[in-house]
Amino acid sequence: MSIGVHSKYARIEHERRFLLRQLPAEFAAAPRRELFDRYITGTRLRLREQRDDDAPAVYKLTQKVGQPNTGYRQGWITTMLLEEREFRALAQLAADTITKTRYRLPPLCADVFAGRLVGLVLAEAEFASREEACDFQAPAFAVAEVSENERFTGGKLAAATRTEVESWLAAFDLGLG
Repeated sequence: MSIGVHSKYARIEHERRFLLRQLPAEFAAAPRRELFDRYITGTRLRLREQRDDDAPAVYKLTQKVGQPNTGYRQGWITTMLLEEREFRALAQLAADTITKTRYRLPPLCADVFAGRLVGLVLAEAEFASREEACDFQAPAFAVAEVSENERFTGGKLAAATRTEVESWLAAFDLGLG
């Protein structure tokens, strides 16, 4: 699928991702969000339930159309908000899942994974332009940058087994613990 240069429905996502050994201490008191993602089988669609402290759940349907990673351009992203009943109907579709807690300390977010991926910690930052992404200095607590490593995208992680993720992390002298 090809999306034109100018789209009123989608935007370009400029993002950088980093592997971490653990949640950095400075994130411990940061605002956090519980994320429950369902990557719908056979599609590029992600169904997300998002829960912030003392706020009602937010439900989203997102499509990511990847592009070759040049200058941290990840591709096109389109998101729409859903009502809970719409979310519940779509949640019946076959999907691979991820559960994580996101800690927000701009410009970074740190994701601490749960379930079969417990022990995995990734940080990411989103930018308005390719130039901003390129100018960003990797944080000192980053073990490795994985922005251009497709294995560390949500859809790939959702479909991977714990053993597969362990083998991917071994290349960085990391493990799931």
